[in-house]
Amino acid sequence: MIPLQDSIESPKEVSLPLYYRESFFANDSLLHPELPGGQLGVAGDPVPYTVRSDDAITALLLFCFVMALVVFAHSRQYITHQLKDFFYVRRHESYIHPSSRFQLFLNVQTCLLLAIATFYYINRYASDTLVLDRPYGIIAIYFGLFLAYFSVKVMAYSAVNNVFFGSKKNKQWIGIFTFITSLEGVALFPAVMLQIYFNLPLQSVVYYLIFTLVLTKILTFYKAWIIFFKQIGVYMQIILYLCALEIIPLLAVVGTVVLITDHLKVIF
Repeated sequence: MIPLQDSIESPKEVSLPLYYRESFFANDSLLHPELPGGQLGVAGDPVPYTVRSDDAITALLLFCFVMALVVFAHSRQYITHQLKDFFYVRRHESYIHPSSRFQLFLNVQTCLLLAIATFYYINRYASDTLVLDRPYGIIAIYFGLFLAYFSVKVMAYSAVNNVFFGSKKNKQWIGIFTFITSLEGVALFPAVMLQIYFNLPLQSVVYYLIFTLVLTKILTFYKAWIIFFKQIGVYMQIILYLCALEIIPLLAVVGTVVLITDHLKVIF
C-alpha cells in the first residue's frame, strides 16, 4: 500500500500530507532549513598556472608566427640578397631593399621570445611565487629589458663606428647586425614552442639556446672583422671592440635579469 494513496483524492492534487512536510525537528528553535549548511565535500587543489594554458600567450605566439610568415613572403628577395652577400663585402654600397624594414618586427619578436623563455625558466625553476599575480607584467618587464638591450647596442655601435670607421661602414654594419638578430629570433621560435607545448627537456633547450647564442656571436665577430678590421690586419683592436660592445653588454643584461628576478620574488 502506497502511503500517499489514501490522501490523494484527485490526480491533480500534488500537496503532501503533514507527516511528510514536518520532521522530528520541526519545532526545534535551532532548525533553520533556509540557511545554507556549508559546503559538502573537500575543496580540491587549484590547478597550477602553466604557460601552455594561457590563451593570451598562445594568441601572441600565433600572431608572431603569422607575422613572421608575412615578413618572409614580403622580404624573400632581401633575405636571399643578405644570405648571398653575408660572407663577403661589396666594394660599392649595397642597395637596401625597402622590405628590409620588416626586419624590425623580427627584432622585436626576438626580444619577445627571449622574454617568454626567461619567464618560463624563472616560473618553473627559479621561483614559482612572484610579486605580480599575472605573468603579463613580468613578461613585459623582461621584454622591455631585452628591447632596451638591443637598442642600446645599436646606438653604441653607431656612436663608435661613425667616429672610427665612417657612416658608410656603420650603415652596412647596422644592417648586418639587425639581420643576425632577426635570424636569432627565427632560431629561438621552435625551441620556445617545443618547450611550452611539448615538454621538451629543459637541458636540451638550454643547450640549443647556448648553441644559438654562440653561433650568432661567431657570425657577429666574423662580420665585424670582415667589415672593419680585414684591411687593417690587427687583432687586438677587434678584441677590444667586441669585448666593449658585445661581451660587456651581454654580461650586463644577464646581471640585470638576475637582479630583477630577485626583486620579483616573494620572500617568506
